[in-house]
Amino acid sequence: MKNTTPTARLMSRKEVAEDIGVSPATLAQWAYQGRGPKYIRVGKFAKYRWSDVESWLHQQETGGEAA
Repeated sequence: MKNTTPTARLMSRKEVAEDIGVSPATLAQWAYQGRGPKYIRVGKFAKYRWSDVESWLHQQETGGEAA
């Protein structure tokens, strides 16, 4: 049986975009500019590890108090 939790599989650009609230085109632009979460090229497709997306999101935190 496959483990399909976000941390155990590669996610598509569309899935990541939906999860973080941006368009797939925005993720593609960020990738082209060298910004955004790390991704892996699988053929012509960009795939993302959820751990890399989560790490990138934590780096984007600004303001407020530390928990």
